[in-house]
Amino acid sequence: MTSGKSNISTIKKTFGYMLPFALMIIFLYFAFKDVDIKEAFDRIALLSIPWLFLFVGVFFFSHFLRALRWKYILNTVKPNTEIKNLFGATMIGYGINCVVPRLGELYRALFLGRWENLSRSSMLGTIVVERVVDIIGLFFAVLLSILIFPGNLLEEIVWLKSAMAIVFTGILGVILFIILLVRFKEKFYNVILKWIGKFSEKVAGKLGYIFHMLTDGFASLSGKKNYIITIALTIVILVVYGVNSLLGFYLLRMDEIQPVTFSMAWISMTILAFGVIIPTPGGTGSYHAITILVLVSIFNFSNEAAAAYAILTHLISTIIFIITTFLSVYVVNKSRAKKGKSVETFFSVLKLNTEPK
Repeated sequence: MTSGKSNISTIKKTFGYMLPFALMIIFLYFAFKDVDIKEAFDRIALLSIPWLFLFVGVFFFSHFLRALRWKYILNTVKPNTEIKNLFGATMIGYGINCVVPRLGELYRALFLGRWENLSRSSMLGTIVVERVVDIIGLFFAVLLSILIFPGNLLEEIVWLKSAMAIVFTGILGVILFIILLVRFKEKFYNVILKWIGKFSEKVAGKLGYIFHMLTDGFASLSGKKNYIITIALTIVILVVYGVNSLLGFYLLRMDEIQPVTFSMAWISMTILAFGVIIPTPGGTGSYHAITILVLVSIFNFSNEAAAAYAILTHLISTIIFIITTFLSVYVVNKSRAKKGKSVETFFSVLKLNTEPK
């Protein structure tokens, strides 16, 4: 009996590990099946070096802004968090996600928790808060795209209406959950956990930890000033993402094919974000497929020009994330070592015995 359960558990874990890579292969196939790869790489070879440096600079700036926003989310927990640690943990998260989807969210919480002497539960909670803010921001960004698009964007991208409905339903669900969690904390805990405990004490225990984590996270973002700054920074981040999307067109000299505008870049950026949400390693495959779909069907670029844009922008971001991941660990640990503090590795942050109280 135990052996049977163990085999089922192993199969589930294997399936869970393999699914993102299977999705990646499927998306890559559909993305490039009608693309002349040689022509796409010929276009990449013509990239503009000055625009490349500007693209990379704006890319880094956008993630610095994300680190800064995280600082304000954490402001009531620890107002003096170092931006170096926040930025390093942010880039580590993205770097890990390039290899294993969603694992990066755990690692950036663990690293920042160790570097700033904060509990991992509160750090994980703030990341949930950040993702909720991101999803709400994306929802309104897509609404703006629908308004500024000269045609009917929902007809051009047939799955967009369903995706927006799912996101909107999710937002309402999260808001309701937050209200129940914050206003009726003890009653909410007791009712849910007592009911779950009738079926499984183990599940009830895990759920209790999740509730505790979320409570810590939602409690971290408090105060009118922090709310305003978080919202403002979210808007600025989206605008900078749009600028980076526009720079991608100039990077590949796509403005020589047809005029490019910020509204074009904004619409592309908001829809391409769905490609990153899909759990493939670093958005590989899903990002490429949606990028080519949008640039070809909406803006009438060739398959090869669209593929070049998808390949190059994704490759640049992946290289930056992976290099910066290791560089961040090295730089922060070197700084900590000079102060006589412990250095952290990808293995040491997983240990529970030194978690801050």
